[in-house]
Amino acid sequence: MKRMPFERPTEYYDERLLPIDEQICELLKQRKEISNNNPGYPQFEYIEKWAIAFDLYEDYLKSVFHVLRNEEQFKPTIEPIGFRKHVPILKSKVNEEFIYTVTSMRQYSNASIITFNIDWDVKSDHSLKLNKTFVLHLGENYHCRMDSGGGSSGHLSFNYIVSPALPDDISGIDFIFREIGVPLKDNPAGNEVVFQRQTDSKP
Repeated sequence: MKRMPFERPTEYYDERLLPIDEQICELLKQRKEISNNNPGYPQFEYIEKWAIAFDLYEDYLKSVFHVLRNEEQFKPTIEPIGFRKHVPILKSKVNEEFIYTVTSMRQYSNASIITFNIDWDVKSDHSLKLNKTFVLHLGENYHCRMDSGGGSSGHLSFNYIVSPALPDDISGIDFIFREIGVPLKDNPAGNEVVFQRQTDSKP
């Protein structure tokens, strides 16, 4: 989803903190390199101990480590510019009562937009099905983010911005959609839909 631009919350800054803040940034760099930018999240027992040892609020530390989980979450977003063409894809997969479809790709000079739909029988409609959310994975060479999504009875639709732009011929590129669980958690919910362009000849 699109992030709102961050505005400096106050004009005040204690300049005596400058060397300390530089050290914090240096430590953040070391932390990212050691963990390969995938640090996870400390055990609550560690956070409780650190809060006591350093006279800090426990919930404050929990919030700090939540922000530090993954720098990729703050990667500058790409907005598609210079529309070029529509590319139909129309590949579907059936999984139990759901049909998943990658319908099309819109090509821009700097990005692509992939449309992903989920449909099911409205007669078996349950409100919980509208909570489904998927993330798109296309490999290390591409950054994917969900730009918009919504639905109605029996239907969900998501748009994903992919940068850099995908080639017009996407043969051989696997589209992997992984369902994620509760918001703000990146643990998969167990459902994965894979479209393999070279091998899929039928749903």
